[in-house]
Amino acid sequence: MQQRLHDRILGCLAAAGMGDAMGAATEQWSTSEIIDHHGGLIRTFLDPPPDTFSGASGNGAGQVTDDVSQMCYLAQTLVQAEGNLTPEAWVDCLLRWADESPHASNMGPTTRPTVEALRTGGEPSKVGTVGDSDRQMTSVGATNGAAMRVAPAGLIHPGDIEGACQTALITCLPSHGTQIAVSAACAIAAGVAEAITEGADVYSVAHACLAGARRGEELGAQKGRFVAGPRVLSRIELAINLALKAQDLEEVMDSLEAYIGNSVYAVESVPTAIGLFVFAGGDPLESIVGGTNIGNDTDTIAAMAGALAGALRGFDALPRDLYATLKAANEEFDLEALAQDLTDVALRQAQDVALRRAQDVALRRAQDVASRRLQ
Repeated sequence: MQQRLHDRILGCLAAAGMGDAMGAATEQWSTSEIIDHHGGLIRTFLDPPPDTFSGASGNGAGQVTDDVSQMCYLAQTLVQAEGNLTPEAWVDCLLRWADESPHASNMGPTTRPTVEALRTGGEPSKVGTVGDSDRQMTSVGATNGAAMRVAPAGLIHPGDIEGACQTALITCLPSHGTQIAVSAACAIAAGVAEAITEGADVYSVAHACLAGARRGEELGAQKGRFVAGPRVLSRIELAINLALKAQDLEEVMDSLEAYIGNSVYAVESVPTAIGLFVFAGGDPLESIVGGTNIGNDTDTIAAMAGALAGALRGFDALPRDLYATLKAANEEFDLEALAQDLTDVALRQAQDVALRRAQDVALRRAQDVASRRLQ
């Protein structure tokens, strides 16, 4: 079990990195611009163009952006916490990333003001408020910054959707505390948690994404704030249906962009990433290629689709040449060592969950026996 789990966890980290790095060259472009400029769909790493609008400014081919950089910092923190993440540990992680990472200069539109508030002793809940009002703008906290980095929350909770969602919730606060962002992050975390289990398939992963989105919406409404906007759950359902109907990659990209969207907003990019994963049948490279070429927030969409597919198919399903380039271009992260550490945490968490479930079963049986005796 340990070797198989390690293969799935390394596959998730590596495929997310590949998606982030490949999509970095096309962010803010349209699919037609990509095809016209490159003579077809991109299927490899390229240098981001000099006029890039993305977090990849100054990157070389194969380098990740703030998306997977944050993901790796989160993974390291989960290892240090032995899987028991606290809100304080998460804030320390986010600030450490902002101080240390070369990718932090390109923070997203929600993360940047939140980090600035935390650094200066301000109140993150005041970000996006107007005048003396305590009500934040609807768009604040509804972007995909939490979902893009959340995969490790699923990796340490194999088959445990509730555990994955509870950890994901912590990573959503204080920057992405709306029910939209929490729902989106929980969808990815839950999908990853299912994907690394034995016997998982595309259907079971998609079902877990839906369950995670539903639970995340509840948690976001309870622990964060409820804002106006579409339901992530409904958008994922639509994205899956579009993926199942599409005949080829260009058709599914066009349909997902038209009906769901591909922007930085979580309610668009997360369902679209799940739709691409479903259309690709869980194939890591095809999931990444779909995200890279769909346009707009390509690096994030490709990273999330890659995380789901890599977790399902494992490291052995990834192109070795692309992984070699990714590894050489991102020497600050040792994905193989990080995957081993996460595997150790995941095995302990799985044992703890199994023990609690066994204790619950024993308690219920004892209660049943006692109840029958009283009768």
